Amino acid sequence: MYSFILCLLLLIMSYFVYGKILEKIVGVDESRPTPVQRMENGVDYVPLSRIKNFLIHFLNIAGLGPIFGVIQGALFGPSAFLWITFGTIFIGAVHDFFSGFLSLRHDGYTMPKVISKYLGKTVQKFIAVITIITGILVASVFASGSASLISTLTDTPILLWIVIIFIYFLVATLFPLDKIIGKVYPIFGLLFLVMVILITGALFLHPEYQIPEFTTSGLFLSDKPIFPFLFITIACGAISGFHASQSPIVARSMKNENDARPVFFGAMVLEGITALCWAAVTLAFFHAQPQIAAVYAGTPTVGVYQMASNLINPIGVALIILGVVVCPITTGDTALRSSRITISDELNINQEKLLSRLKIALPLFIISFALTFVDFSLIWRYFSWFQLIFAIAVLLTATVYLIKIKKQYLITLIPAVICILIAFAYILQAPEGLALPAMISNIISVILTIILTGIFLKIYKFNNKNEDNNKIEEENS
Repeated sequence: MYSFILCLLLLIMSYFVYGKILEKIVGVDESRPTPVQRMENGVDYVPLSRIKNFLIHFLNIAGLGPIFGVIQGALFGPSAFLWITFGTIFIGAVHDFFSGFLSLRHDGYTMPKVISKYLGKTVQKFIAVITIITGILVASVFASGSASLISTLTDTPILLWIVIIFIYFLVATLFPLDKIIGKVYPIFGLLFLVMVILITGALFLHPEYQIPEFTTSGLFLSDKPIFPFLFITIACGAISGFHASQSPIVARSMKNENDARPVFFGAMVLEGITALCWAAVTLAFFHAQPQIAAVYAGTPTVGVYQMASNLINPIGVALIILGVVVCPITTGDTALRSSRITISDELNINQEKLLSRLKIALPLFIISFALTFVDFSLIWRYFSWFQLIFAIAVLLTATVYLIKIKKQYLITLIPAVICILIAFAYILQAPEGLALPAMISNIISVILTIILTGIFLKIYKFNNKNEDNNKIEEENS
């Protein structure tokens, strides 16, 4: 329990300490006009309050990530606490803050367009494809996860619920931001928080379930090594490039630049707390009932239902299930919304007319729907790796931005290097990658990471003669 409390306090403190540091480094200016104040169009650029933007963004980035991913990641034992805590503070929250702030400073652009300004057109096109793929995978995973749980509880065909969910996806994605998302999603965001408080509070009322400490043995229930598999399994809740696809949605709705830290850094910290709580509940439950750990690894919906049923009363179970069903669905539709916006930005297609939005959205929905019939765990692993590549591009973009404005760039470069190392190690070692032995893959990963980092610094730090530094400095003065 002490390990859990310590990590929880560190996460809370990071918002007031590290978040403030980032805010000062970039020079937040509350008098600077935001994109919505200059470009309001009644569809995607719609002004919303800070609290609405916060709850919408939290809901958009959370979904099933800090629940299902954490349930699977808890098989690696209490080390999950450390990855969630330090990953959130020094990688995830930094990534989310800069993805949102850079979009806010660049007319609410989607990340590929921001990336093109700092890393070039080639990287922009690659990340645009990654953004679209990530949105499709998220919608597919979250729809199938929610449909699976509803099907289990109601004894009805899962296909029926998948179809219903995708019909909702289409409606919510096409409607203007303030019609559905702006009105309903803040309520769902609160529901998600209530769900976390309920399941965590119930754990403390059951002394038979003890939250393990860092030193607790016998809880490593996976046959895979912690590095890199833990770092890929627990993506949302530590670092997720998917969040960068969601940042422009609220960056286009912010009325004050001063909202950047509460919305972007704050929402990521809250997701880290959510992941930490679910890790504590899962680890405690595993320790008491290790015989069902394998079930949770393969079917997280079963884990959620059994933990809720054992820990809280029927009303609480209903709220937990509602949260696990509704909140991922809302994340799924904003994932597809971000894919639509990315395509429209890349192709310069005006989105004010419904037909224009429908032409882009429909193919995305068809592909995402088809992927719901693929194995959940396989889709999740590919999603986790793709989102990590996305995160690397965002962190490197932020690094170039900081180099240009002559600020401390190591706060984004170091997290980027860590993510590069994880990405290389995973794809070299994983069964769906090259399946190399752990020692060999890790050595190769270190070498490749050093080479890539050296090339990046040479191009953007030590040999940057073609960029107009003064122009970028003037834009941010």
